[in-house]
Amino acid sequence: MTTHLYALDFDGVLCDSCGESATSALKAAKIRWPELFERMDSSVDEWIIDQMHILRPVVETGYENLLLVRLLMEIRFPPIRRSSVSSSAGLTVEMILENWAELKPGLMKDWKEESEPLVNLFGKVRDEWIDKDLAGWIGANRLYPGIADALKFASSELYIVTTKQSRFADALLQQLAGITLPPHRIYGLGSGPKVQVLKQIQRKPEHKGLSFHFVEDRLKTLKNVVQEPELDGWNIYLCNWGYNTANERIEAESIPRIQLLEISDFSKKLK
Repeated sequence: MTTHLYALDFDGVLCDSCGESATSALKAAKIRWPELFERMDSSVDEWIIDQMHILRPVVETGYENLLLVRLLMEIRFPPIRRSSVSSSAGLTVEMILENWAELKPGLMKDWKEESEPLVNLFGKVRDEWIDKDLAGWIGANRLYPGIADALKFASSELYIVTTKQSRFADALLQQLAGITLPPHRIYGLGSGPKVQVLKQIQRKPEHKGLSFHFVEDRLKTLKNVVQEPELDGWNIYLCNWGYNTANERIEAESIPRIQLLEISDFSKKLK
């Protein structure tokens, strides 16, 4: 009988989806702002994809990838600039990486964008890619080493808690890991803040007496958990293979509740 429950983030913990998310965002940006990409050659696409790999740690929800693509375009091509953020002197990828949370609201306002239409567009582009080329879409993602076996042979109760749309997480678990989780075990985009999801999981009568574990690659999310007294019983982990920076890992080491996790230890824990 299992005595442990693991709530797992998806992107950055189980799956390296950066190639797929960057490519999908670029496709979606070309639909949303076609005028920005007129007369741009393939070298621009390649440059954007390269920069998106660097910027991936700042992305909390998928639609933010579209904003990053547009901001990169405005940095590279001054004549198309439409935001005060990109017009500031010397804005660099490194500055975006350090200040994204402060930059994003200004970009949304300057570009007159709302999150919901961007979420829907991002999802639509992914759905169309899956419909037309499932193998290509799957191939743009990869599970981190050892993850598939860790999930298949886990003796713990497993939940997915992610800001990714549930249908995409489910498809990747089936195609890359060969496992199917019941729908009620996957909390995706629209399920609410992760802190609230963890509370819901903890309160389920069937989970009484279990040891709770939450594995995440975003330090900001774990700091939110630390601030919730109701979640004091959770063991929380920052994985060191996901979308976080060296500075964030150093900061995590100074927070007693947060444990830094190696991928080899993660696989052992699930078993």
